[in-house]
Amino acid sequence: MELYLKADSDNGLSQETIKSAVLRALSEHRSKLAAEGKELKKALILPPDFTRFHSGAGFITNVVYHDLVSGGAQVDILPALGTHEAMPKEQTDIMFGDIPRECFIAHDWRHDVVKLGEIPADYVSEITEGLWKDPVSVEVNRRIVDRSYDLIVSPGQVVPHEVIGMSNHAKNLFVGAGGSDMINKSHMIGAVYGMERMMGRDNTPVRKLFDYGMEHYLHDLPILFILTVTTAPEGNILTHGLFIGEGRQCLTEAIAVAQKKNIDFVEHGVKKCVVYLDPSEFKSTWLGNKAVYRTRMMMADDGDLIVLAPGVERFGEDLEVDKLIRKYGYRGRIHTLEEFEKPENQDLRDNMGAAAHMIHGSSDGRFRITYAVKNISKEEIRSVGFEAADYDEVIKTYDPKKLNYGYNTVNGEEIYFIPNPALGLWINRERFSE
Repeated sequence: MELYLKADSDNGLSQETIKSAVLRALSEHRSKLAAEGKELKKALILPPDFTRFHSGAGFITNVVYHDLVSGGAQVDILPALGTHEAMPKEQTDIMFGDIPRECFIAHDWRHDVVKLGEIPADYVSEITEGLWKDPVSVEVNRRIVDRSYDLIVSPGQVVPHEVIGMSNHAKNLFVGAGGSDMINKSHMIGAVYGMERMMGRDNTPVRKLFDYGMEHYLHDLPILFILTVTTAPEGNILTHGLFIGEGRQCLTEAIAVAQKKNIDFVEHGVKKCVVYLDPSEFKSTWLGNKAVYRTRMMMADDGDLIVLAPGVERFGEDLEVDKLIRKYGYRGRIHTLEEFEKPENQDLRDNMGAAAHMIHGSSDGRFRITYAVKNISKEEIRSVGFEAADYDEVIKTYDPKKLNYGYNTVNGEEIYFIPNPALGLWINRERFSE
């Protein structure tokens, strides 16, 4: 089925409207099974993790869970963690409400996956303009291909993304619930191809990888995508569009709305930008560097990006990646690629996703990045290539509680403030036109 809803006003769709649409989609799936002489006895839900709290997918997951359970189905929930750490109970409670903790399964991207096949090298070379010439393994969590599931529901948000262009849909399966080869190579392909060529766009090389994987390896599975386009002014989630479907078209429709709602153009390069990272959401630079990814296209040369990071306490989301970031740092695309090619740096080549992240997290020397921190030392921050400051000192000047989204004047200086970098993409219109 295909069901697309777009809000008539800036207030977004109501929860009642969203719930009604989701229940209608589930009812239609039951009817389709009944026509085949089957019942909906077992289902798998693949929601995003807490880093996508403002997607509205927590509410949708709760609606799906209760409807399926009330119909007698067993429901498993596999958050699309990718390489992120498993969600603790306090996060699942906040995001998903009263769903029992025992329903949640932690995705293990290194061990709990199966290989379905490969995306051939000649196709990868074609879509990357010859920049990447190796095949890519198609790996997913083994539960996704477990034929005992009568329905797989994949809810999530479509929003500009540094690796793929626009997030979600098949990315939820091949990265969020994927394996190391796909995660690592897709991230590296995105970094080599250039994030500025992809962010905010559809049909990028990485998106084509995932489309190929869906078409050749997952096309016969009962996957229902429930995609949202949201913003969160003042922290309140506004859902501007809901796109439900079993194929690719629901993503195409969602991207068109997200490009209007989640990309902000500024008329000239910003000399000073201040970004706030909510400590409940951002505890690592692996996640916090969205402050860099999403603003780099609007930053002026020789500008200053100040990242207010009161919750950041480490670099990687796991110990292995944290160790790599501490070793190689955020020192620019050329430096990272040079280190990547050295025979003695096998640890970096074995973790392409980490290498790509280090490229994405650098300004390539074009503007300064200062992390203002509380829970990690300034010396550690400086050791990976950033500038560092004390959070409590910085907020005496740039208090996130007193700043408004967008342009502000502080002590006679114009700054641009972003309260949550995960929900958008900011672009200098002059540079984008070039």
